[in-house]
Amino acid sequence: MPMPAQPDLASLSLAEIARLAEAQKLPPVASWNPEHCGHSDMRIARDGTWYHQGSPIGRPAMVRLFSTILRREPDGGHVLVTPVEKLDIDVEDAPFVAVEMKVEGDGADAEIAFRLNTGDLIPAGPDHPIRFEERGDGPHPYLHVRGELEALIARPVYYEIAALALDNGSSPPGIWSHGAFFPVEPA
Repeated sequence: MPMPAQPDLASLSLAEIARLAEAQKLPPVASWNPEHCGHSDMRIARDGTWYHQGSPIGRPAMVRLFSTILRREPDGGHVLVTPVEKLDIDVEDAPFVAVEMKVEGDGADAEIAFRLNTGDLIPAGPDHPIRFEERGDGPHPYLHVRGELEALIARPVYYEIAALALDNGSSPPGIWSHGAFFPVEPA
Protein backbone atom coordinates (compact mmCIF):
# COMPACT_ATOMS: atom_id res chain seq x y z
CA MET A 1 0.00 0.00 0.00
CA PRO A 2 1.56 3.33 -1.00
CA MET A 3 2.20 5.97 1.62
CA PRO A 4 -0.26 8.90 1.40
CA ALA A 5 1.26 12.05 -0.05
CA GLN A 6 2.39 14.57 2.53
CA PRO A 7 0.72 17.98 2.27
CA ASP A 8 2.91 20.87 1.15
CA LEU A 9 3.77 22.84 4.29
CA ALA A 10 3.85 26.15 2.42
CA SER A 11 0.27 25.66 1.18
CA LEU A 12 -1.17 25.03 4.65
CA SER A 13 -2.24 27.63 7.19
CA LEU A 14 -0.98 27.21 10.74
CA ALA A 15 -4.55 26.42 11.82
CA GLU A 16 -4.68 23.60 9.24
CA ILE A 17 -1.30 22.33 10.45
CA ALA A 18 -2.52 22.31 14.06
CA ARG A 19 -5.64 20.35 13.05
CA LEU A 20 -3.57 17.79 11.13
CA ALA A 21 -1.14 17.41 14.05
CA GLU A 22 -3.99 16.93 16.52
CA ALA A 23 -5.75 14.38 14.30
CA GLN A 24 -2.69 12.18 14.06
CA LYS A 25 -3.43 9.05 16.03
CA LEU A 26 -0.43 7.28 17.53
CA PRO A 27 -0.23 3.95 19.36
CA PRO A 28 -0.28 4.20 23.19
CA VAL A 29 3.40 3.20 23.53
CA ALA A 30 3.67 4.84 26.96
CA SER A 31 1.22 2.29 28.38
CA TRP A 32 2.89 -0.77 26.84
CA ASN A 33 5.35 -2.60 29.12
CA PRO A 34 6.33 -5.90 27.52
CA GLU A 35 9.47 -7.86 28.31
CA HIS A 36 12.73 -6.57 26.85
CA CYS A 37 13.65 -8.79 23.89
CA GLY A 38 17.11 -7.53 22.92
CA HIS A 39 18.38 -5.16 20.25
CA SER A 40 16.58 -4.32 17.02
CA ASP A 41 19.81 -4.04 14.95
CA MET A 42 18.51 -0.58 14.09
CA ARG A 43 20.11 2.84 14.39
CA ILE A 44 18.98 6.40 13.77
CA ALA A 45 21.86 8.56 12.53
CA ARG A 46 22.29 12.20 13.52
CA ASP A 47 20.92 13.26 10.12
CA GLY A 48 17.69 11.31 10.76
CA THR A 49 18.50 8.36 8.49
CA TRP A 50 17.23 5.05 9.84
CA TYR A 51 19.44 1.97 9.41
CA HIS A 52 18.79 -1.75 9.85
CA GLN A 53 21.80 -4.05 10.06
CA GLY A 54 24.00 -1.27 8.71
CA SER A 55 21.92 -0.48 5.61
CA PRO A 56 19.66 2.57 5.25
CA ILE A 57 15.94 1.86 5.33
CA GLY A 58 14.88 3.12 1.92
CA ARG A 59 11.12 2.98 2.33
CA PRO A 60 9.77 6.17 3.94
CA ALA A 61 6.57 4.32 4.93
CA MET A 62 8.62 1.85 7.01
CA VAL A 63 10.49 4.66 8.76
CA ARG A 64 7.18 6.40 9.52
CA LEU A 65 5.74 3.15 10.88
CA PHE A 66 8.74 2.49 13.13
CA SER A 67 8.71 6.11 14.32
CA THR A 68 5.19 5.64 15.71
CA ILE A 69 6.34 2.85 18.07
CA LEU A 70 9.45 4.66 19.28
CA ARG A 71 9.76 5.54 22.95
CA ARG A 72 12.48 7.00 25.16
CA GLU A 73 13.05 5.14 28.40
CA PRO A 74 13.70 6.74 31.81
CA ASP A 75 17.39 5.77 31.52
CA GLY A 76 17.66 7.84 28.31
CA GLY A 77 17.76 4.87 25.94
CA HIS A 78 15.37 4.44 23.05
CA VAL A 79 13.20 1.41 22.28
CA LEU A 80 10.78 0.21 19.67
CA VAL A 81 7.81 -1.11 21.62
CA THR A 82 4.69 -3.09 20.80
CA PRO A 83 2.23 -4.73 23.21
CA VAL A 84 4.34 -7.93 23.11
CA GLU A 85 7.99 -6.91 22.67
CA LYS A 86 10.49 -4.16 23.40
CA LEU A 87 13.72 -3.80 21.41
CA ASP A 88 16.57 -1.32 21.87
CA ILE A 89 17.38 1.08 19.02
CA ASP A 90 20.53 3.23 18.87
CA VAL A 91 19.95 6.96 18.42
CA GLU A 92 23.00 9.12 17.68
CA ASP A 93 21.40 12.45 18.66
CA ALA A 94 17.63 12.91 18.42
CA PRO A 95 15.31 10.41 16.73
CA PHE A 96 13.71 13.06 14.52
CA VAL A 97 14.97 16.01 12.46
CA ALA A 98 12.90 19.17 11.89
CA VAL A 99 13.56 19.79 8.18
CA GLU A 100 11.12 22.57 7.32
CA MET A 101 9.51 25.50 9.14
CA LYS A 102 6.51 27.74 8.49
CA VAL A 103 5.86 31.03 10.30
CA GLU A 104 2.71 33.14 10.45
CA GLY A 105 2.51 36.42 12.32
CA ASP A 106 5.18 38.54 13.99
CA GLY A 107 6.70 38.97 17.45
CA ALA A 108 4.60 37.68 20.32
CA ASP A 109 1.76 36.89 17.88
CA ALA A 110 3.89 34.52 15.78
CA GLU A 111 2.98 30.90 15.23
CA ILE A 112 5.59 28.43 14.02
CA ALA A 113 5.18 24.87 12.79
CA PHE A 114 7.77 22.33 11.72
CA ARG A 115 7.77 19.33 9.40
CA LEU A 116 9.87 16.41 10.60
CA ASN A 117 11.86 14.04 8.41
CA THR A 118 9.09 11.50 9.05
CA GLY A 119 6.43 13.84 7.64
CA ASP A 120 4.96 14.68 11.07
CA LEU A 121 3.79 18.27 11.57
CA ILE A 122 4.56 19.83 14.96
CA PRO A 123 3.36 23.31 16.00
CA ALA A 124 5.90 24.86 18.39
CA GLY A 125 4.44 26.27 21.59
CA PRO A 126 3.91 25.46 25.25
CA ASP A 127 3.22 21.75 24.47
CA HIS A 128 6.09 21.54 21.99
CA PRO A 129 8.85 23.82 23.29
CA ILE A 130 12.09 24.63 21.52
CA ARG A 131 15.34 24.46 23.46
CA PHE A 132 18.97 25.20 22.60
CA GLU A 133 21.93 23.22 23.86
CA GLU A 134 25.48 24.57 23.48
CA ARG A 135 28.15 22.06 22.46
CA GLY A 136 31.74 22.30 21.29
CA ASP A 137 30.60 22.53 17.67
CA GLY A 138 28.00 25.25 18.32
CA PRO A 139 24.35 25.42 19.34
CA HIS A 140 22.07 22.44 18.86
CA PRO A 141 18.38 23.41 18.71
CA TYR A 142 15.70 20.85 19.61
CA LEU A 143 11.91 20.69 19.33
CA HIS A 144 9.86 18.58 21.74
CA VAL A 145 7.85 16.08 19.69
CA ARG A 146 6.03 13.78 22.15
CA GLY A 147 6.72 11.95 25.38
CA GLU A 148 10.46 12.26 25.91
CA LEU A 149 11.21 12.40 22.17
CA GLU A 150 12.76 15.40 20.46
CA ALA A 151 13.70 16.52 16.96
CA LEU A 152 17.03 18.09 16.18
CA ILE A 153 16.29 21.23 14.19
CA ALA A 154 18.27 21.00 10.92
CA ARG A 155 20.96 23.65 10.43
CA PRO A 156 19.17 25.50 7.57
CA VAL A 157 16.00 25.71 9.68
CA TYR A 158 18.06 26.89 12.66
CA TYR A 159 19.37 29.75 10.50
CA GLU A 160 15.76 30.75 9.78
CA ILE A 161 15.07 30.73 13.54
CA ALA A 162 18.18 32.83 14.21
CA ALA A 163 17.07 35.39 11.61
CA LEU A 164 13.62 35.60 13.25
CA ALA A 165 15.22 36.06 16.67
CA LEU A 166 17.44 38.88 15.41
CA ASP A 167 14.54 40.57 13.61
CA ASN A 168 12.19 40.66 16.60
CA GLY A 169 14.63 42.66 18.74
CA SER A 170 13.95 40.79 21.99
CA SER A 171 16.47 40.64 24.80
CA PRO A 172 17.61 37.95 25.13
CA PRO A 173 17.23 37.07 21.44
CA GLY A 174 14.51 34.53 20.88
CA ILE A 175 11.37 33.58 19.04
CA TRP A 176 7.69 33.39 19.89
CA SER A 177 5.23 30.69 18.93
CA HIS A 178 1.67 30.19 20.16
CA GLY A 179 2.25 32.61 23.05
CA ALA A 180 5.48 30.99 24.30
CA PHE A 181 8.92 32.61 24.11
CA PHE A 182 12.00 30.53 23.34
CA PRO A 183 15.38 32.21 23.86
CA VAL A 184 17.95 31.11 21.28
CA GLU A 185 20.75 31.15 23.84
CA PRO A 186 21.26 27.88 25.70
CA ALA A 187 19.90 27.80 29.25
